[in-house]
Amino acid sequence: MGGRGLDPVIRGQNEERVDVLLDGMRVEGACPSRMDPPTSRLSTSLAPVLDVRTNNRTLRWGPIAGGQIVATTAAPVFADDNLTTGHLTLGGSDNGEGKLVNGSVAVGSKDAYIRMAGGYDEADDYEDGDGNEVRSAYENSEGRVDAAWTADNGLFIKGMASRQEERDVKFPGRGMDAPKTDTDLYRLEVGAPVADGAWNLMTWQADVDHVMDNFSLREQAAPMKMLTASETRTQGVRLSLDQRAGDRTDWAVGIDYETNDWDAALNNVDKELVASYLWPGVERDRVGVFFEQFTRIQPDLQLGAGLRYDRVEMDATKADDTYMLKMMDGAMVPMSAAKAYEQVYGTTNTEVTDDNFSGFVSSEWRYAPNRSLDVVASHSVRSPGVTERYVNKMLGWVGDPGLDTEKHHKLEVSLSGREGNWNWRPTVWVDQVDDYVLRSQDRYTNIDARLLGVEGELGWSNGTWSSRSRLASVRGDNLDADKPLPRIPSIQFIQAVVWAYQGHTLTAEWQVARRQDRIDEESGLDPSTSPGYGVVNFSGTHPLMANLSITWALDNVFDKTWAPHVSKADALGEEFFKVNEPGRTVRAALTARW
Repeated sequence: MGGRGLDPVIRGQNEERVDVLLDGMRVEGACPSRMDPPTSRLSTSLAPVLDVRTNNRTLRWGPIAGGQIVATTAAPVFADDNLTTGHLTLGGSDNGEGKLVNGSVAVGSKDAYIRMAGGYDEADDYEDGDGNEVRSAYENSEGRVDAAWTADNGLFIKGMASRQEERDVKFPGRGMDAPKTDTDLYRLEVGAPVADGAWNLMTWQADVDHVMDNFSLREQAAPMKMLTASETRTQGVRLSLDQRAGDRTDWAVGIDYETNDWDAALNNVDKELVASYLWPGVERDRVGVFFEQFTRIQPDLQLGAGLRYDRVEMDATKADDTYMLKMMDGAMVPMSAAKAYEQVYGTTNTEVTDDNFSGFVSSEWRYAPNRSLDVVASHSVRSPGVTERYVNKMLGWVGDPGLDTEKHHKLEVSLSGREGNWNWRPTVWVDQVDDYVLRSQDRYTNIDARLLGVEGELGWSNGTWSSRSRLASVRGDNLDADKPLPRIPSIQFIQAVVWAYQGHTLTAEWQVARRQDRIDEESGLDPSTSPGYGVVNFSGTHPLMANLSITWALDNVFDKTWAPHVSKADALGEEFFKVNEPGRTVRAALTARW
């Protein structure tokens, strides 16, 4: 939606269908309009490793509906007999005058350490390829401390606490900006070897406070000053046991519990009254158990299977709280979220209990040297999210408490191989969805849907030069209405050529997308077709001395004006538009490590 707030799209699905875990923690956003999706809480000081999952090869973190992103922060590495390690990075960009500084310092050893880290980055509005300013300015800062201790017998304890502050975040085309968002994260993890495996216990808490309004960051005063104050509180605990039975079988069992509270109130600042409860005190309790096992039947064949049960209980505890008056049947009556649900959907019950059963079976067959065939079939059940069930914006945007759970039936087949300097991996998949939650014209309904996809990767390398080619295509269909699903990305292709020598790397990348004309204009999420584009990027990394390196990038070399089809579209007056990506941008950063 701008300079921050990236919402990933995985195989044509996004938002509630993409699960994001930060070092094992599930962190919920506090903005009904998703100005602060979970990815906005990726560390600014310690870059994590991202594992993108598209199917259920494990159920320990929950069933995968659209996709799952697991971000893992590595422990500090102490070289030789050094008792300290750390880094310092200074960087910036010309388009939007971006600036960043981050660093860390750790004291200890691999068995016991304490690390402190912090980061700050800011940017002004950037310009697209036509030289038009895009509202995208922001300020973001973070401070965190983590520590770990491991005993001689393998028992370990890890802890982390962090504070993130986002200030004056602007969003193009949105009715509001976000002058303030604060996030506090706490995590404690304990584990130890046991029998032929190990057990692990983790608990966490995430508190997010968010403010958005239509006046504090805007030069032109709004006709009516509106402000939304919202918060979410997440607490969770997860216990798992991993064991090895013999030489061929690994199994795992676990249980987790999570509780969430959401509150959001839209306030009329001028009249000093509540205009609506966007999230009317929504509470969700979720408990899940899983079991999975992987067995190597033969040296070249491994089979796996898993089952998971989740019980989800949700309720809007403030649904009956009244706010502004509204004309109904010739009289002014106070409104409430419960009245909105009844008027729009005819439902009066806000209490929901879901019993979700998910499972998978998988096989990995190495049918020849350096060749394998992978097949995964799964059934994943997703409970509708807080916004889909309970959002309430003055009868304009209303969730449906009566939505059924989504049932995803997936099948994925992929071939991977390597021969000489070449490697490849083509993949085909299908996702048949019962009771898909479709948003259309700010209403929600269940439909049957199907998503089909083809992906391909082809690589070549001789050690100095390498080439990577990637292709992805998705087709989404609303089976009930016999028309396309909205917000489905177009066919995409990425070609990269890399040169690497003695620590130096140079990369040239060509990013291409086809025109997207399979749209659903009636939904309001696809306001128009999207043209294709081709964007060229250059980047490089160079060591300057033993502990000092510089990285740089020249993005959008030819200053193209472009936007992905799935870019957040919105209306300014009566005109819908998408958010253009930055025009030509030069970025550079200097990093010292010790």
